[in-house]
Amino acid sequence: MDVDPHRTPRCFGDGDPLYERYHDEEWGVPVHDEHALYERLALEGFQSGLAWITVLRKRESFRAAFAGFDPVVVADYDEHDVERLLGDAGIIRHRGKIEATISNAHALVALHEAGRTLDEVLWSFAPPVGARVRPTTWRDVPSVTDGSKAMAKELRRLGFRFVGPTTAYAAMQACGLVDDHLASCPVVRPAAA
Repeated sequence: MDVDPHRTPRCFGDGDPLYERYHDEEWGVPVHDEHALYERLALEGFQSGLAWITVLRKRESFRAAFAGFDPVVVADYDEHDVERLLGDAGIIRHRGKIEATISNAHALVALHEAGRTLDEVLWSFAPPVGARVRPTTWRDVPSVTDGSKAMAKELRRLGFRFVGPTTAYAAMQACGLVDDHLASCPVVRPAAA
């Protein structure tokens, strides 16, 4: 791939087309679809302790393994499915993360049965627009915020698992509740005058 030497580097992902596409088209972009929110929450849980590119490269396998992240289907998974998934080399084979993804499908179905949505829950923790200063370096990007702590607490109260404050903040970034692209990043568009 030819790179324009005058182009400012991305925040992350330069040099890997899959990572570049994720950076340019998804990270920090608002998501409101229930399946997409459930998927991102699940994948952020699987990412815990690993590099994001590892999860990204396995994303299609995760989608196949978890029925396109349809919570109604995944909520019906049982111990046989857990064993099947533990044998699936296409995904990250971690029993706790697999069981949490299934448990989170149960929690999401219960949330829907109560007349609520994951969209409503997650977006209630989005900081007000303009409340944050765009980061200039990675040192300026938090891994945990008061909002992510509150989100994690609420998700756990609702029965979700594997959603600590750091995972919650990563989900906030992945779902566009916050936009942590660095100020110098080429995807940051100047505000209209």
